Amino acid sequence: MDDSEKSGLSRRQFARRAALLSATASLAPAACIFPDGPAAPPSQDTPGAPKLSPESQTEADARFQQILAQSGDRLTAEDKTLLQKMNQMAQSGLDRVRAYPLQNGDAPALYLKPLVEREKKKPETPASPAKKS
Repeated sequence: MDDSEKSGLSRRQFARRAALLSATASLAPAACIFPDGPAAPPSQDTPGAPKLSPESQTEADARFQQILAQSGDRLTAEDKTLLQKMNQMAQSGLDRVRAYPLQNGDAPALYLKPLVEREKKKPETPASPAKKS
């Protein structure tokens, strides 16, 4: 292995962290994750931002703070504003998906059938039929 591969994040580590993050995000309230409060208080007064319920806003704020904790030092103020707006928009989409009623027996709406385009071979023309005598 190269040194560049060792310094990076392996697929297994990434998957483990993603699973832990998704599990803890749904269980722990934002106050437990960020006890000091948000570093930059996000406001819902961002122009064009969707109106979110308090629970959804808390989840979006927690996601925003988690991203800031991971890579906030590399982001500019404009990036942070854009990231906050994107989080709020994504949260409204998540709310719509979560509100869709499903039962355990419901079949998926879309079956994965990949479209593979292949070159179509021209059918061979049969040779002229030979006459039997």
